[in-house]
Amino acid sequence: MTAALTQPPPHIDLAITGMTCAACAARIEKVLNRLPGVTASVNFATESARVAVASPESAPIVPDTLIKAVEKAGYGAHLKTALSRDDEKRQHVEAYEREWRRFLIAAALTAPFLAQMIGMATGRHDLLPLWLQFALATPVQFWIGQRFYTGAWHSLRGGGANMDVLVALGTTMAYGYSAVVMVWSLPHHVYFEASATVITLVLLGKLLEMRARARASSAIEDLMRLQPKTATVERNGERVEVNVADIQPGTVFIVRPGESVAVDGDVLDGESSVDESLLTGESLPSAKRAGARVYAGTLNQQGMLRCAATGVGQHTALAAIVRLVEDAQGSKAPIQRLADVIAGIFVPVVVGIAALTWLAWWLIGGDITAATINAVAVLVIACPCALGLATPTAIMVGSGIGARAGVLIRNAQALETAGNIDTLVVDKTGTLTEGKPVVTDVIPVGDARRDDVLTTAAALEQGSKHPLAQAVVTHAREAGLALESVSGFESLSGKGAQARIGEARVTLGSPAFAAELGLALPGAETAALQRSGKTVIFVARAGRVLGVIGIADQLRASTPAAVRELIALGIAPIMLTGDNALTAETIAREAGITQWQAGMLPQDKAGRVQQLRAEHRKPGMVGDGVNDAPALAAADVSFAIGAGADVAIQTADITLMRNDLMSVADAIRLSRATLRKIKQNLFFAFFYNALGIPLAALGLLNPVIAGAAMAMSSVSVVGNALLLKRWKPLNTALINRR
Repeated sequence: MTAALTQPPPHIDLAITGMTCAACAARIEKVLNRLPGVTASVNFATESARVAVASPESAPIVPDTLIKAVEKAGYGAHLKTALSRDDEKRQHVEAYEREWRRFLIAAALTAPFLAQMIGMATGRHDLLPLWLQFALATPVQFWIGQRFYTGAWHSLRGGGANMDVLVALGTTMAYGYSAVVMVWSLPHHVYFEASATVITLVLLGKLLEMRARARASSAIEDLMRLQPKTATVERNGERVEVNVADIQPGTVFIVRPGESVAVDGDVLDGESSVDESLLTGESLPSAKRAGARVYAGTLNQQGMLRCAATGVGQHTALAAIVRLVEDAQGSKAPIQRLADVIAGIFVPVVVGIAALTWLAWWLIGGDITAATINAVAVLVIACPCALGLATPTAIMVGSGIGARAGVLIRNAQALETAGNIDTLVVDKTGTLTEGKPVVTDVIPVGDARRDDVLTTAAALEQGSKHPLAQAVVTHAREAGLALESVSGFESLSGKGAQARIGEARVTLGSPAFAAELGLALPGAETAALQRSGKTVIFVARAGRVLGVIGIADQLRASTPAAVRELIALGIAPIMLTGDNALTAETIAREAGITQWQAGMLPQDKAGRVQQLRAEHRKPGMVGDGVNDAPALAAADVSFAIGAGADVAIQTADITLMRNDLMSVADAIRLSRATLRKIKQNLFFAFFYNALGIPLAALGLLNPVIAGAAMAMSSVSVVGNALLLKRWKPLNTALINRR
């Protein structure tokens, strides 16, 4: 876990209230994007707006300007903050309970109409007296149904039209027609039962939709619940319990067995095992002792740990994961564009079709009753909600379960793109291998001593965080060697490093760098080390080679299985490494990779990725180091190992919390599963409206059936997205036993 994950997002998030369908979201998005320097994306499923502001300094856009623009369009908005999450949850619960009470009243008033509808099926329309039908339908229409009139008014006043317009217009036509027939004693049937039943069914559909959407967005709440509310800290030599919000960086806190870690910190003393699976997806507990890092929300299993806080509040790894999940859930996938365009014009088109239906039935058939009822059916069966929920609900569920599996997806575009790649470029060190290399051989040249080789190399490498450098420094310190100070240090990317120790220039690097400098290495020893799959570095002082060092980095146990899984997914793995050809060949052979290139500089890796794109391939890139950043940026979609360098994670589209190539396969499988759900939802939404509206216009559906179908359409879309929760990450242990 790195600091790169803890940077706050550079945008403004608004919570939107009053939206009832995708047309509302389209309207708000259009209004916000009219503001100068504003790029907004409104998500109906999450009831939020993400606003990127690039306005000139002379006329800055402030949150109040955005909120006023939303309010002018007929909706409500407020800044979305961490402090408001509990308030928003409480408001959602209160809104659900309020709508549930209204539905129960509507259902009670509508229940007698069941007898009326049974009678209609047998050819009788007068089982209930007209005055009783009127008395039952009126409160449903104007009291229970007031929300539709209010929503329609706000929408129309703001210059748009939403689902409320359709429901209000359709039910008012049925109710008004029936009232005219009753008052004037006309020889026509009344349809009070249609208006009341449609409103009741739509309310039921909204209740079910609210519950399903809450389940779809539960991932963030699940993550937030991981962090305890209180913690035990040391103050003035005593241990006291305080609110987590009161902990500051540097505060010493205690984690007892069975407790969750309150904030990010460094272990000062104590030993234990910590379950980090809910953050990383890794099933095995992580051993912790002095110097190790612990993260908020993880579970301490055995011993007691005494820690110093390093990340608190919005600067914990858990908070960063929550932000990434929110970012992904609030973003839009490219596949959603067509649905957004249709949602923006949906309601006016449906009203036009309803008007044409009424005119056609009246002019051709001469039956004003049939004309009215069929027009009402058209209005109430049309559902823009299904279009608006099709993509974001699947994104919400997919990104949430990905976070629980240790796959953090930056945005919806990355989630969509990951499923379409056909080539995966992989780095070697830290990606295919453990990333914890150890020195295995130190071979002096001429009269140089072994300690001379090792101390010179360690002096040069002591300031580097590269795994190979750390291996050299660790080996020297374990041997009890004192490291000299260096001056004029210069890192040569992809080659090595050079500096001065005293007056002598010292150089370290790859055999290729030695050849470039005209330095002769011991050929037999160097070749033997490379054939055994070891990385070789030379050490020179004052232009004379002191010796060579062999470093081995063990292949991850899961790498061969992960490569097999990628190939089974139809993805061709290509290994690019800065190491020598012999070492690269050995690692590639053990991993099961047939395509590889050695001696690659960072710019070479990026160039190879661009070449793949020029060949009309769809390359992804996975890496963990600074030298991987250019290639990560060049790929269609990039994956960064979570324990890698900050710059790699900042560049990547998807961060893998588990240091395992199998996580890449998991990310691709999750992407494809999510894409399948999106396509299924979009097909259903388009098919439902394309079939339902013509059937209603042709008189083949009565308003009650149309209302029921409309109520269930959005629920079915959300329910289908929730099936994604069945997705499970691959079991590495089982795969390794193939």
